[in-house]
Amino acid sequence: MKLLAAITFSVAALTGQAAMAQSDWKPGSVVEFIVPAGPGGSLDMVARQIQKIAIEKKLVDSMIISNRPGGALAMALNDLDKHPGDANYLMTLTTSIINNNITGSLKDRPYTNYSPIAILFQEYVGLIVHKDSPYKTAQDLVNSMKADPAKLNVALATSLGNHIHVGAALPLQKAGVDVQKINFIPYKSSAESITNLLGKNVDVVAASTPNFLTALKNDQLRILVVGSPKRLPGELSGIPTWKESGVDVVTTSIQGILGPKDLKPAQISYWGKAFDEITSTDEWKKFVEMRGWAPDFVGPDQVKQTLAEETQRIQEILDTLGLSRNK
Repeated sequence: MKLLAAITFSVAALTGQAAMAQSDWKPGSVVEFIVPAGPGGSLDMVARQIQKIAIEKKLVDSMIISNRPGGALAMALNDLDKHPGDANYLMTLTTSIINNNITGSLKDRPYTNYSPIAILFQEYVGLIVHKDSPYKTAQDLVNSMKADPAKLNVALATSLGNHIHVGAALPLQKAGVDVQKINFIPYKSSAESITNLLGKNVDVVAASTPNFLTALKNDQLRILVVGSPKRLPGELSGIPTWKESGVDVVTTSIQGILGPKDLKPAQISYWGKAFDEITSTDEWKKFVEMRGWAPDFVGPDQVKQTLAEETQRIQEILDTLGLSRNK
């Protein structure tokens, strides 16, 4: 009887220690943050801001940034795949992982193969025209494109089927335009798209909000509309939304945090709380808003549902555009 009691006590103690160890999980001495883009771009800047605040807040001892551009996210995911169950490895989560999987440029690598941890902010897409354009409002543009959708060239960066393409096509479709007939032209960057607009080689540029800050400073450009749910603050407050223009739609893409597959709940919980703390700082809020992004923290409890809803929205418009390759 005493032996049985001792065994029971020992098992309970070991179980309790294991549970405590799991609930007390913390990162190791070095955390690697994988960025699916080269140094200097917006994804890289976000990662380095995270690195700075995480170290200042003592959420990590050390964090290194590993830039892995190329392969429609495949190069970065290849690195993440080497570390299943290891929460000392994190990666930038972008809407591109959804788009690329649907269009087939990232086959058999859906975000559901991994451990989504959080969404940090939203980026919105809008439309820009030359100041000499006859289109003064989004409704002017919609009316013209409904009458002849093939009439105008719409520039975007960097590939058909990406978040900018979706962000331009979705509201136009909702407004009654036959988006399959629109001539969307991909360029290597939004800067190149805008250069071609300034040269009047294209009629419209679809771009995300960070590019609006540049456009606002150029008196040769007119920003017609943005896909935010309400007017953006600060310098972008003068830009009307699609909703104000009579089209009830929000065009957004997300940026967040992805972990390797097979992370434990305690590991995901730690990072969820850590990124909640990071995004609550004044330094982070200023960093995000200065770039025309909208702070929107979504933690581990809701991130999968948010991504599922985003996937359905993107799937529908890419089906309409004839760009889906995942069926």
